Amino acid sequence: MKQFDLIVIGTGSAGVTTAFACREAGWSVALIDSRPFGGTCALRGCDPKKVLVGLAELADWSRRMHRKGITNEIHVDWPALMRFKRSFTEPVPAKRERSFAEAGIAAFHGRARFTDRTTVQVGAESLAARFVVIANGAKPMDLGIPGQEYLTTSEGFLDLDTLPDRIVFVGGGYISFEFAHVAARIGAHVQILHRGQRPLGGFDPDLVEQLTRASRDLGIDIHLNTEVLAIEKQNGQLVIRAKQSDTEERFAADLVVHGAGRVSEIDDLRLDVACVARTKRGVAVNEYLQSTTNSSVYAAGDAAAGPGLPLTPVAATEGEIVAENLLHGNRRTANFNGLASIVYTVPALAAVGLGEAGARERGLRFHVRAGDTSTWYSPRRLGVEHSGYKVLIDEREGLILGAHILGPHAEELANLFSLAIHRGIPAKDLGNAPYAYPTGASDIEYMV
Repeated sequence: MKQFDLIVIGTGSAGVTTAFACREAGWSVALIDSRPFGGTCALRGCDPKKVLVGLAELADWSRRMHRKGITNEIHVDWPALMRFKRSFTEPVPAKRERSFAEAGIAAFHGRARFTDRTTVQVGAESLAARFVVIANGAKPMDLGIPGQEYLTTSEGFLDLDTLPDRIVFVGGGYISFEFAHVAARIGAHVQILHRGQRPLGGFDPDLVEQLTRASRDLGIDIHLNTEVLAIEKQNGQLVIRAKQSDTEERFAADLVVHGAGRVSEIDDLRLDVACVARTKRGVAVNEYLQSTTNSSVYAAGDAAAGPGLPLTPVAATEGEIVAENLLHGNRRTANFNGLASIVYTVPALAAVGLGEAGARERGLRFHVRAGDTSTWYSPRRLGVEHSGYKVLIDEREGLILGAHILGPHAEELANLFSLAIHRGIPAKDLGNAPYAYPTGASDIEYMV
């Protein structure tokens, strides 16, 4: 048995942040991952996805400016795009492994399973430690339908050698919308099947409606109140059986992509052996991200049922929180006030802080500034036809409670609003800043 001060399960943003911080403090640290080192964001999430989105943005910009100065639209070479994407992802595992070795962190490949409260088996190795951190991310949800083996995950979509002609996305979350926008702009016929009445829960309903119209204008067929019952393989194609109201419908596709949600990847860790309680969202933790039933275990990122959303910045911050609490005793809790979340469609949709429903649930008094910005200079010069905003401002102190943006520069505007909320900058001060003009940020004056 090998002894350590700390065992970290997972090499994504949360796990690596904790591991390096504790190692720098002189702790002996072991890292375990059953997949290539690097985690979801760097290998099969944010980073490779944004490479594809970047090309979709360029293709869409070319289309929007057709007959406004551009005479030929861009045609995409998908295999070349995949090669470019892999130039970002393929070097990551080896670089991570070298960085672990240089830092003196013991790295183990294999699936971790608890054998007692602080002992973990990985392959033939038995590792024991004073503390264990569970940070091994999430996986696609089990849909429990016949034929789900025919589903392709978001990871599979990011590694397609060729783009099929007909693609159906199951679920109306951000994964489906982002990849649907990429595929549609590259020439695929795309459909989204969502069992609810409104897609993209957690984002402003009015702006989601605008984005839905923009998606349909792009040629994406969005079917709401549509529950997938089964997937079958027939005559060389995939057939999706779904229920709309009381009617069964069938949709044919060459590829069916799982976009119906993700869950913590903790099912086979044998948490019961370690006396680690869990919820539907992940490891049950207190405000310090410590297991509620085993004080020697902490959890961070998508593996934890913590207060943050399943986002990379949240995972990294939770990794910092766990490291500080391990090294100095439980003293730091999470503060995700003003957290920004982005749907990287074209145009992008951003949500920062509270929405109207959340603000009302808290009993806050606020006024709303909102509008369609498609006639404003910034969207118009780019040929963007669907854009808008909504900002919630506290009536008493004039602080920004939430900001919601659809349109060009939405992700960068979200960062400015996030800073304002996090640091308590009043709306009037944010609006009166001497922004360069014309820029996306110079529109903030009119939003607040």
